[in-house]
Amino acid sequence: MRWALPVLLVAACSAAPRQANDVTAVLDDFHDAAAKADEARYFAHFAPEGVFLGTDATERWTVEAFREYAEPHFSAGRGWTYNAVARHVMLSADGRFAWFDEKLKNEKYGLTRGTGVLRLTDEGWKIAHYSLTFLVPNDAAQAVVAVIKKPAGD
Repeated sequence: MRWALPVLLVAACSAAPRQANDVTAVLDDFHDAAAKADEARYFAHFAPEGVFLGTDATERWTVEAFREYAEPHFSAGRGWTYNAVARHVMLSADGRFAWFDEKLKNEKYGLTRGTGVLRLTDEGWKIAHYSLTFLVPNDAAQAVVAVIKKPAGD
């Protein structure tokens, strides 16, 4: 899926618009690969030192550990579908790093947010850090915090 909504770009380098489009293409393909359970394509988007932070407090995965988690799902043809509905891309002044935040729509979880950092390598943009979070409406925050604060085993 090619990015259809405008991307807000904040950058201080002359190649910023082209690079922002390249980052957008990587993120779009990353999400498309997950939706199609394409393990090789999905994990090719990560830098070797990449980290994925999931929604649970225990979910801090290196690329290798995340691949081990995802492999049975992808092998069974079960990926996960997150469609970007908004995205902001920022680039470092030297054009070697990009960071982003994106709102994602998921059938099970509704709106979520992905944030992260990409690093420009000889092979192109690679995800060095990705974090997926739930968007909690302020009106529901107290109830959610009560669940989070509840001691384990209660």
